[in-house]
Amino acid sequence: MLTLVLDTATPAVTAALASVSADGSATLLAERVTVDARAHGELLAPAIAEVLRSAGVAARELSTVVAGVGPGPFTGLRVGLVTAAALADTLAIPVYGVCTLDAFGWAAAAPDGVPVLVATDARRHEVYWAVYRDGARVAGPDVNRPSDVDCSGIGFAVGDGALRYADVLGVPVRDEPRYPPAAGLASLAAARVLDGAPSEPLTPLYLRRPDAVVPGARKAVS
Repeated sequence: MLTLVLDTATPAVTAALASVSADGSATLLAERVTVDARAHGELLAPAIAEVLRSAGVAARELSTVVAGVGPGPFTGLRVGLVTAAALADTLAIPVYGVCTLDAFGWAAAAPDGVPVLVATDARRHEVYWAVYRDGARVAGPDVNRPSDVDCSGIGFAVGDGALRYADVLGVPVRDEPRYPPAAGLASLAAARVLDGAPSEPLTPLYLRRPDAVVPGARKAVS
């Protein structure tokens, strides 16, 4: 089953096409990742068109859409979720959400069960983080300053936030995956794709209020 995979929860604008097989495995047929924290809206649509073109697949052939729901900054994250929901609605196909950090945890699962910290850059000198054991989340997601993240017992960390604050976290940091792996997003949604589960509302994991707020009413001057 052909699945379009989108994620804009980090500076990486990710679009991929995956084939989900009957055994629950997901194989990437095409992928495009562009790192630009300020151009999610401009980059996502061309990336989708490019992965479909390179795979020789028409949009009408898609069976499902999978989107990373964060955590991530407000503006970038909503670009991916709105696009995923709009495509699914237009094509009359289901859309499923996956926690973006879970895709890292899936990709970085240690065979010996060592806990893995996933940390992405949350700006404001903070990180979005979660801890995984054997690919399953055991703590988080949350947002904190790196110095406030409990790294006791952690075997290693992954993610752009971990790389950025490696000296503060004080645990070994691996270079990859640095950004959300599309294969992980597709694999974590594979059971729903195969079951033909109903379309889901894409609820974003912001974990904090957006930077921009509506101005309050003007105070009366006496």
